Amino acid sequence: MRHERHTIDCEPENPGYTAAYLRAAGDECMFVEAYTTHALPHLLDALQLHGRGPGDVRYVLVTHAHLDHAGGAGALLQACPNATLLAHPRAARHLIDPEKLVKSATAVYGEERFRALYGRIDPIPAARVRVLEDGETFPLGDATLRVHHTTGHAKHHMVVDDPATGTVFTGDTFGLVYPRLQRAGRFAFPSTSPTDFDPAAARASVAKVLALGQPTVCPTHFGEVKDPRGVALQMDRWLDRAGRWLDEAAGGDRPVSELERQLAEAWRTALTDDAKALGLQLDAADWKLLDLDVELNAQGVAFAADKRRRDAAKAAAEGGAAG
Repeated sequence: MRHERHTIDCEPENPGYTAAYLRAAGDECMFVEAYTTHALPHLLDALQLHGRGPGDVRYVLVTHAHLDHAGGAGALLQACPNATLLAHPRAARHLIDPEKLVKSATAVYGEERFRALYGRIDPIPAARVRVLEDGETFPLGDATLRVHHTTGHAKHHMVVDDPATGTVFTGDTFGLVYPRLQRAGRFAFPSTSPTDFDPAAARASVAKVLALGQPTVCPTHFGEVKDPRGVALQMDRWLDRAGRWLDEAAGGDRPVSELERQLAEAWRTALTDDAKALGLQLDAADWKLLDLDVELNAQGVAFAADKRRRDAAKAAAEGGAAG
């Protein structure tokens, strides 16, 4: 049986930022990631380009429920009448009833920017959703694919091991590897966006992906990467650095807004320094690509630090009350 894997640029007007993947085995195929409703025409065009139609899609799999991965899943399921959504148990309930996702994202971005970024978020009928536990497999043609739950970026994240193509579809677990930033050598860094960043768990998840032994990883941001070990080394270094920032922030008393500003500057400086060490001069177009990641990564580390402080204060108060 013929096995194929195709990268789909979900945002051609902003190329090399977010990918989905079309995975085909004989007459069956699946999408890995759905991006937003804005990507639907590009995903359907990819089916036609590769000789398939919406009725051939057996699955739509999302690595986690963040809206740049799963926001368009409902619209894609509507367009593909035979498809089942595959999702992490913690993600599935939010895609069946996305009200909480929409409310939280709208609170962050505002109604106008939310609609511009994500379009509409359509609920998915529960009967069309299959939850995948850690280590569970599913068939595609004559291939067997296996998911592994990977925390650190999100508690509801999973990656997909696909031995038939020698690939792990890594979502955000294995970092951001933008093609534009590879012009002087490998340049990868993590996504530490709110609200579940955990540096120790993220390092363990990177190690889990590497231990699968596949020669290729396919992060959502962006495309096929042939040197998993090189990416893993950079991820470990960055996660150590972000972990130190988190520890320092949690040990102080600065308000979250101030932490976010401070951490955004730390991210910018570290990205600049690492690029220079590689011989990469970051230009205005690079920073246009990186600005949102810097903002979200700073917010994620600040949130984790503040949560640690709140948890410590709560434990101290409960201990005092018990005494």
